[in-house]
Amino acid sequence: MARWDAILSLPVQNPPTLEISAIDLVWSKVEGWCDKLDRVALIPFARVDDFVRGESNNQDCPTRFHVEARRKRPPSKPKVDGILEYILYWCSFGPDDHRKGGIVRPSRTTYVPKKKNAGRPNTKRGCTCHFIVKQLVAKPSVALIIYNDDKHVDKKGLPCHGPQDKKAAGTRAMFAPYISEDLRLRVLSLLHVGVSVETIMQRHNESVEKQGGPSNRDDLLTHRYVRRQERAIRRSTYELDADDVVSFSMWVENHQSNVFFYEGFSDSDPFTLGIQTEWQLQQMIRFGNRGLLASDSRFGTNKLKYHIHSLLVFNSDKKAIPVAWIISPRCSSIDAHGWMRALFNRVHTKDPTWKLAGFILDDPLYDVPSIRDVFQCSVLISFWRVRHLWHKRIVKCSETDMQIKISKRLGWIVDNICRHQGTVSLFDDFIEDFIDETDFMDYFKATWYPRIGAWTDALKTLPLASLETCAAIEFYHSQLKIRLLNEKDSSVYQRADWLVDRLGTKVHSYFWLDEYLGKDDFARYWKNEWMSGLTSWRKALKIPETDVLMEDGCAKVTDQNDRDKAYVVWNPGSMLSICNCSWAQDGNLCEHILKAISICRKRGSILSSISLFQYRQTLKNMLHCPPYDSLIRDHAMSLAVSVQKQLNTLLDKESVQTDVEPNEKQIIINIPQETSRIVSAKHDQNLVSERHVNSEILSRKGDGCEDGIESPGHAVGGIAYHDSSRNHVPSETAGEDSLPADMDVDETVSNNAFLESKERALLTIGNEISATKNVLLDDKIEEDTSDKGHKDYVMDVDPLPVYIASSTTETMMHCETHQNSVNGVMSCSKDADSHMTDSPAVEELARITNESSGIRKEDMNLGTNT
Repeated sequence: MARWDAILSLPVQNPPTLEISAIDLVWSKVEGWCDKLDRVALIPFARVDDFVRGESNNQDCPTRFHVEARRKRPPSKPKVDGILEYILYWCSFGPDDHRKGGIVRPSRTTYVPKKKNAGRPNTKRGCTCHFIVKQLVAKPSVALIIYNDDKHVDKKGLPCHGPQDKKAAGTRAMFAPYISEDLRLRVLSLLHVGVSVETIMQRHNESVEKQGGPSNRDDLLTHRYVRRQERAIRRSTYELDADDVVSFSMWVENHQSNVFFYEGFSDSDPFTLGIQTEWQLQQMIRFGNRGLLASDSRFGTNKLKYHIHSLLVFNSDKKAIPVAWIISPRCSSIDAHGWMRALFNRVHTKDPTWKLAGFILDDPLYDVPSIRDVFQCSVLISFWRVRHLWHKRIVKCSETDMQIKISKRLGWIVDNICRHQGTVSLFDDFIEDFIDETDFMDYFKATWYPRIGAWTDALKTLPLASLETCAAIEFYHSQLKIRLLNEKDSSVYQRADWLVDRLGTKVHSYFWLDEYLGKDDFARYWKNEWMSGLTSWRKALKIPETDVLMEDGCAKVTDQNDRDKAYVVWNPGSMLSICNCSWAQDGNLCEHILKAISICRKRGSILSSISLFQYRQTLKNMLHCPPYDSLIRDHAMSLAVSVQKQLNTLLDKESVQTDVEPNEKQIIINIPQETSRIVSAKHDQNLVSERHVNSEILSRKGDGCEDGIESPGHAVGGIAYHDSSRNHVPSETAGEDSLPADMDVDETVSNNAFLESKERALLTIGNEISATKNVLLDDKIEEDTSDKGHKDYVMDVDPLPVYIASSTTETMMHCETHQNSVNGVMSCSKDADSHMTDSPAVEELARITNESSGIRKEDMNLGTNT
């Protein structure tokens, strides 16, 4: 009993890596059989495969482990030493020894050797390395690993394979007995998209010769293996049974490793299937951690019987990668808590530290409470689908002049709704004004008018995703359409077994190859549907401004391939601009429209993006509302402590506590009760400029305050600050040079500056903060009257993911009474080459943090201008 008490008291180790090896774990020794000590460790049972892969990828001695023995027992009464499953993993170079004079187990003596051994002495060399995995009755979710023989040696104690075995030189025993998972996926993907066996082997042999010969097991890829994989693909069929339901169930049973959620058919509810391969899981962990997860929830509603709901992450090039597919006869985004929780648990099993920064949805009826409950992140909404369908129908139904008028009016309506300047009644006026356009109005009233109320509420309450994100989702949607819906026999679209088989094989291969670094080696053999290319946003970045000519209310953009050809963009600067290129005629956001928007914002002819406006509004409301909401209270407390820390750097502690001017407010913070109260009730309605506040603070210190001030970008009080307003350092160009241009939003989000400030606040009790009456407001509001004429041309950015609780809606309404006292005038200037930056607040977040709640006069007095 003491043995099991020691085992069950061990901690469960779960390293946040995709693979686990023995060196990643802390091993303990407990009493074993025959007076031996066993090296044991506990890991989650769901990560046993990760441990097997990690041990197989041993750098010193690469190998592969296979299941030598397995025993399962039915669940029984809970008991300390009960075992549900016993698995023995052995190095694939053992346990038998087929070398000359080697020992073969008696159970294998009945094996009749072939005339040609096909290299078996190179695969069975008597390796004794093995480990045991036990699933305990007391803890079914935990795997007990017993790993005593961890050396790849034979019974004589000599190396029997790998680089240390001199007799293995020149044979496959120098490397792992099988090819790597990466090469296997590469071969399968190339075969699925139609690359021939001969082409694959030719390119592989050329790369091996270029590096001077084989250096690993993958270099020994054989023509026979590739041919065998090609034959298996050719002979496979999606129709496992004539009955689609039975065939679908058989597929699910045969692909359990790729299924993270499944609810079968029933009389009352349709089925729901969640598919995620190992590669997709790795991409979700890699790009989704502290990043954005987007939803494309309505693919195939017109052709497929069971439509596809895709979950996407964005790689370093801001291209969308599908990390999960949910298949259901109905819209699975309405009741999504089940598969969301299953997906979150699957990711957390691999990486317990994984956390999502924001979830982008494209359906106003999405289960938003489930997202916030499961992922604990902000929720944004994407307007790309509505814009795509509106634009597509406008181009088909009307003449050019009427297309411009309708698109301009719809763009103005959406812009006003997002800026809280309009209601759903604007659409009623739109229908009355364009009642003569019967084709478009019949479509609009039948399709969109019943849903327009839900979309209006969503646009008002949720932050809007950026145009770069919309372009990436739109590009993925079109790529999936080309790669999936290309069957000659359209009857297969009504079968669920065809859909899941095609997604797991051919479609998955396309997107895997999009991320494959060596895909250019096969570019000459690509099919048209395989071509990926750049998103419209990335194409717009490559268009020089000299190729855009603004005249007569439209923009003419020169074609980058044919210099004699130019495209016309009508109503430039609006998200519903009209362009005569083929991509835009299909309802998509083309690079010409995006380039025109960027130039209009640079020149100041249009307002800043909606997402940037909403982000400023959120910060302003958080900073100016009474701190009764928990989120706002915590932020206000951490902000006050941060201000105190900065003031203590500039001023002596004694002077802060004693030298208080008559017109100052003294803020007393009681940290344990997490409340703040303002002693003085005096409040000046006219905000002073930031320079005045800075000079007022510095005037107390006199000439000696230079010793306590670091230049922008240096550490102050052990904390690195880069903006002058937060450090109260006077700067003539605050917002332009005060922050580095390469600041990343993930750094701001993942570091959780608010929470860190709160933790520092808990260490301070009963502190009194003395400041001027406007220091807390002007610490986050910049007013520069000298730059009133300078226009804001900030590009569209994803707002910083700030979680807003349901109670914050009332807070926002309450805050409207405080907005009248804000007359901040924003000013900015950026380099001409950086105006297209549209990642989640990359460079722009620096300025927003500097200006926090600063808003332009144009934003506060929005009229009918677009």
